[in-house]
Amino acid sequence: MPDDDAAQLSLIEIAIEPKSKADQEKLGVALAKLAAEDPSFQVSTDRESGQTILKGTSEEHLDAKVGFLKRDGIDANIGAPQVAFRERVTERVELSYTHKKQTGGSGQFAAVTIVVEPNEPGKGYEFESRIVGGAVPKEYIPGVEKGLESVLSSGVVAGFPVVDVKVQLIDGKYHDVDSSVLAFEIATRACFREALQKGKSVLLEPIMKVEVVTPEDCARAVIDDLKLRRCQIIGQDTREGVVGIDAMVPLMNMFGYASPLRQKSNDRATFTMRFDHYATAPPNTTQPDPPFRPAIGMRA
Repeated sequence: MPDDDAAQLSLIEIAIEPKSKADQEKLGVALAKLAAEDPSFQVSTDRESGQTILKGTSEEHLDAKVGFLKRDGIDANIGAPQVAFRERVTERVELSYTHKKQTGGSGQFAAVTIVVEPNEPGKGYEFESRIVGGAVPKEYIPGVEKGLESVLSSGVVAGFPVVDVKVQLIDGKYHDVDSSVLAFEIATRACFREALQKGKSVLLEPIMKVEVVTPEDCARAVIDDLKLRRCQIIGQDTREGVVGIDAMVPLMNMFGYASPLRQKSNDRATFTMRFDHYATAPPNTTQPDPPFRPAIGMRA
């Protein structure tokens, strides 16, 4: 799974559920058009619920897309926005796994040994086969790669994409009759998931650089509110009665920030926000709500 710029920018996700079969058909066409026009807007399907998931760079970004769908006459329920977390392994693990199944006729057999370790931040996913001596024939390597890639989209902490991981295939075994590309895919998938667990995978959350400009008499209230959002103040600048505040704040704590900022400043403060980096989420967020909530009760 390449960790490209567009994927990195997809920080917010919402579920969308058409209200009728006719809306379902129109929705597919409209979403395909929007995704083609905007690489930072992504559309996927949740494996468990079957829901359509929209991913974008901000609440405003997704609100604009939903507005387009409504103007196009599509009636749908829209889920609450949720943070697009990531997962990352933190320790090096070497692990072996054997997949063996006999069903009366031809069986299934594949054994793999992989090394899984953290990659440098921003380097994404890397795979290398270090097989020597034909322990795993070349024709089965695509099965290994497919097994790895199938896990990258849904990690072991909370089902979020796995990033910045390096995997090496260092050994394996095969059977002349019972081995196949599929058998190696199954073995590798199970091995990789177990390795991510043993490698102490953690949840990563997007951290935003927030810049607030507020009248000086409101600065203390604004800063106190930011601190409640787990912010790190990185700079302040006062000029002619106006205070500029620079802070790093987890995205999950910035939903709906415009309204409380208006209240704290009597509608006189403004803010901008942009993605800065991913950081390990604190322990109390290692088991967040599922990435996609049920469609029942979504806002229209």
